Amino acid sequence: MSPATLQEIEMQNAGTTAELPDWLEPVCRAARERFRATGFPTSRDEEWRFTPVGPIAKASWRPAPPAAAVTQDQLKEFEFGHPDWNTLVFVNGSYREELSRGFTIPGVRVISLAEALRANETVLQSHLGRHAPIEASPFAALNTATMRDGGFIHVAAGTELLRPLHLLFVATPEAAGSVVHPRNLIVVERGARAAVVESYVTLSPDSSYWTNPVTEVSLGGNAWLEHTRIQREGERAYHTGLTHVDQQRDSHYRSFSLAMGGAIARHNLHARLNDENVETLLYGLYLARREQLVDNHTVIYHDHPNCRSWEVYKGVLDGRSRAVFNGKVFVKPEAQKTDAKQTNRNLLLSDGARVDTKPQLEIFADDVKCTHGATVGQLDDIALFYSRSRGIPSAEAQRLLTYAFAAEVIAEVSLEPVRNELERLLRERLEAR
Repeated sequence: MSPATLQEIEMQNAGTTAELPDWLEPVCRAARERFRATGFPTSRDEEWRFTPVGPIAKASWRPAPPAAAVTQDQLKEFEFGHPDWNTLVFVNGSYREELSRGFTIPGVRVISLAEALRANETVLQSHLGRHAPIEASPFAALNTATMRDGGFIHVAAGTELLRPLHLLFVATPEAAGSVVHPRNLIVVERGARAAVVESYVTLSPDSSYWTNPVTEVSLGGNAWLEHTRIQREGERAYHTGLTHVDQQRDSHYRSFSLAMGGAIARHNLHARLNDENVETLLYGLYLARREQLVDNHTVIYHDHPNCRSWEVYKGVLDGRSRAVFNGKVFVKPEAQKTDAKQTNRNLLLSDGARVDTKPQLEIFADDVKCTHGATVGQLDDIALFYSRSRGIPSAEAQRLLTYAFAAEVIAEVSLEPVRNELERLLRERLEAR
């Protein structure tokens, strides 16, 4: 366990405890004690044995510096061509009001978490710290112990948003050597519909820093949410994130996760289906090269009957990169008529790339339809030969086939501007080989 990180916890809490509502202080204190007791995970922990976190645990991280000077022009490349979208901007973990815009939406509350805490918003007590358990990982406990700012989105019952909401977290050169713990809370009440994009980006690709976010999502009955998470930080950065989703009856959650940055990048995505007729769709794409390590751990809890989940994650690896995929589906005895499908497919573009994949089903009900599968392979020789026979150069044929492999899952993003940008990022990455 890093003494510097423990000192940071004590410093942040000692200096700002009075800012916390009375009901939140015990939550943060329990998380602090949990992290002090467990420390960082090691290779002896089954959930972390393929993900060495030594570079994070042994470093002396400092709190992130005050927000640096960032202009609106510097953020244009992260706006999906839509500066009119409602956007909360955080620079080095701090909310920047002058860079954020557009929050006068009837039935919707979009503010920074720090502002919501100062106002002691009533909805916070029912949700903040109630969904993402501190037992999920030491990094989740660390985030809960230190949470002070992030995005807060509350969509009132029956409200239908016509434009996406964007949470944009930006790292600048001043962030080098520092750590931030963004905390996001998204509450979509009964019968409401929304789309949220959560982006982690950098203006300093060569900087080494650590981002440790937690996002809690609560969907009421018959609510609908499309949640796109984009992690495109620098390849010397570290990223450890957790997203936990709680769904009520008849709700629909559609997730897409892109991971293409970070020296070590880990994301845990947990979805709990808390009532009948819930639908959960999880799609993901990870792109790794050079010495990168990208890790996706997902868990879907089928706790009630007549629910459906569909999960497809794909990976493209080059150089000496590594990927880890661990997908779990738990089906309780009472969760009859469950329909759960899980697929992980990986494409290796070099001999040095490696994938550790482990899809898992734990089924305790007998009237279910559950399947899972995983593949790891290289480009198809017959397809390459066919392309070459049509006059396509070898390198271009490889790019086309790789693009087709990855674009299949990007196509599941229903927001056209976001989908177009993801396709552009994919093409840019393949052209840089």
